[in-house]
Amino acid sequence: MGYRKGTDMTDDKNIIDFKEVDTEGKEILDDENKDEFEKVCFLCRRPESKTGPMITLPQNIHICTDCMQKSFDTMNSGTINYGDMFQNMPNISMIDLSSMSNKISERNRVKKKKQKQEEKKQTAFSMKDVPPPHKIKAQLDEYVIGQEHAKKVISVGVYNHYKRVLSAENGNDGVEISKSNMLMIGPTGSGKTYLVQTLARLLDVPLAITDATSLTEAGYIGDDIESVVSKLLAAADNDVERAEHGIIFIDEIDKIAKKKNSNQRDVSGEAVQQGMLKLLEGSDVEVPVGANSKNAMVPLTTVNTNNILFICGGAFPDLTEVIKERLNKQASIGFKADLKDKYDEDKNILDKVTVEDLRKFGMVPEFLGRLPIVFTLQGLDKDMLVKILKEPKNAILKQYKKLLEMDEVKLSFDADALEAIAEKALEKDTGARALRAILEEYMLDIMYEIPKDDSIGEVVITGDYIRHTGGPRILLRGQEMLELEQKY
Repeated sequence: MGYRKGTDMTDDKNIIDFKEVDTEGKEILDDENKDEFEKVCFLCRRPESKTGPMITLPQNIHICTDCMQKSFDTMNSGTINYGDMFQNMPNISMIDLSSMSNKISERNRVKKKKQKQEEKKQTAFSMKDVPPPHKIKAQLDEYVIGQEHAKKVISVGVYNHYKRVLSAENGNDGVEISKSNMLMIGPTGSGKTYLVQTLARLLDVPLAITDATSLTEAGYIGDDIESVVSKLLAAADNDVERAEHGIIFIDEIDKIAKKKNSNQRDVSGEAVQQGMLKLLEGSDVEVPVGANSKNAMVPLTTVNTNNILFICGGAFPDLTEVIKERLNKQASIGFKADLKDKYDEDKNILDKVTVEDLRKFGMVPEFLGRLPIVFTLQGLDKDMLVKILKEPKNAILKQYKKLLEMDEVKLSFDADALEAIAEKALEKDTGARALRAILEEYMLDIMYEIPKDDSIGEVVITGDYIRHTGGPRILLRGQEMLELEQKY
């Protein structure tokens, strides 16, 4: 497909018109096929939906206005020696642009987005979009087991945050509600990331999850601090207004704690905390559109972080020692004094954390001041792990049962098997993450053998199979009916 030059005499002026033709030179008149694809800039490779109207050159070459302006600016700057430039360029006359037209046109063919998505208008944000705290917690209860205090705190915090957003948008009556970012502390595998993911899915707001370990001070190797906002913009389909009502979850926040006894510049610790202050407080940030890093060929847009909810989470593994040290100093001296190992067996010692403990851990006071809501998640015990296996809407056992249902096989677990799986998960000390790893290990042979035999009707996982003292109980399709007849 290319273009054919035609002439039209109007007012004694010869107007050159480039008409779109196919590979055989015939003019294309079918508008439906033309509307199916959109133009792509020959230089920066961005489609017309992102750049706006393009300038069309001969041979079906399209240039966006940004690239064309940059070309003019470069020529007008006077920094180019045109004599040397054209002397070093190859002989343009030897390049057959007509032979390249078909390849260029096909490379530039990018399907347009559906018209419904383009014409979809974002309705004004209102409190109808955010359910009250008790309904948020009730929905979280369907997916997250335990952590009652954490679910209550995050439900109230999110509800108040969006009330603050509406208060600022509806006008200022002299009372400005402060921003309430959150800091959640809990052992690994306790459900910090899963809690935020579930919350964003229920509220239908864009969510960006980033790892604080990849962030460094600007100018050093790694992601800039502002890259967390660009990820949120990408999650909102580059809709700035929708992104400004989103949630950013920064995981592993304890890894950017201030390094102790270090004489070198701390570009991935204290410097990152200082750089994040303006994001947490609320400021205008220029972020690239459609990319994670800034460069000359990517346009920038401004995102205001004032209405973005920041939730930080971390395991803080050595924080328990800081808390124990503080509590032991408060113990009295004498026969009735508390023993130093009094808090060694306390599983909920993180509940006693204070801002002073976090500051001593290595978090900057200015950073903690912008995270006013601090709450903890409890470590998982055996009973909670058993509930996690079977009770949530998308529980792990329900997922495996659905997989075997596709082979018309019923899967069930004995109560003893669930306790054995929970015991093995506690030994791994990685929280709920260990459950799936254990089930994958024991279900591998079963899921490999079942498709071979069509006579298998039910598989029962027993505790002996989990403890390697026996095997699973397999019932054939006819055998299941036979057992029912013997009972009655």
